[in-house]
Amino acid sequence: MRSNLLLVAAAAMALSSGLAQAAPSAAIVAAVADKGRPEADTKRDADRKPAEMLEFAGVKPGSKVADFIPGGGYFTRIFAKAVGPKGKVYAVTNPPPATATTLPAIFGIAADPQYGNITVVQTGIANFAVPEQVDVFWTAQNYHDLFARARNVDVSKVDKLIFDAIKPGGVFIVLDHAAAPGTPIDPDDKLHRIDPAHVKAQLISSGFKFEGESTVLRNPNDDHTKGVFDPAIRGKTDQFIYKFRKPR
Repeated sequence: MRSNLLLVAAAAMALSSGLAQAAPSAAIVAAVADKGRPEADTKRDADRKPAEMLEFAGVKPGSKVADFIPGGGYFTRIFAKAVGPKGKVYAVTNPPPATATTLPAIFGIAADPQYGNITVVQTGIANFAVPEQVDVFWTAQNYHDLFARARNVDVSKVDKLIFDAIKPGGVFIVLDHAAAPGTPIDPDDKLHRIDPAHVKAQLISSGFKFEGESTVLRNPNDDHTKGVFDPAIRGKTDQFIYKFRKPR
């Protein structure tokens, strides 16, 4: 009896610390193995662990996913294959500058027939509206940028837009570079980091329920003093992955 109680306690501790997680589904494994992904992306998989990330987020065939500030589309391509033809991916981004001579990479990805379930929502990160509510709203290494003076956005308003974009019972996943505990928000965004506790408080105040975290990108060797582009730490930063749920 005592050994059974110890096993139950150990399992509970693993779940609370974010250590316990199901193995990625076959659909996610196949999406990561997609031959259409560029080599520059696949070389980053060992550090970014996309299969574990999508499993934690609950992405599955038929899911509707919003990829907020998709950058070069690293996760967008994987989402598109993981949700399959019955699913949908909305890449939420700013419109291209009027002076741009080439479109951002995400437009080319969405135009590729093998990723035909991607729609670019280019009304801007501060004023977007996705065509339908999604199961998973996702942002990777970008939430800290919302607080930067250069972005000039009302973070509370953006949080409300995100909340409204998610189905009741759906989730918001925030993956970002961790700042040291107690670090205040830096409007100049010098390190491109944010204290996880600030993210948790911000989103709980916006109506989300904190559900847990994945620790697979945590790095105790990162002392949080260097900018994320510093060669000594780039690609190896201490990162947190938080899951927030919209109440039903």
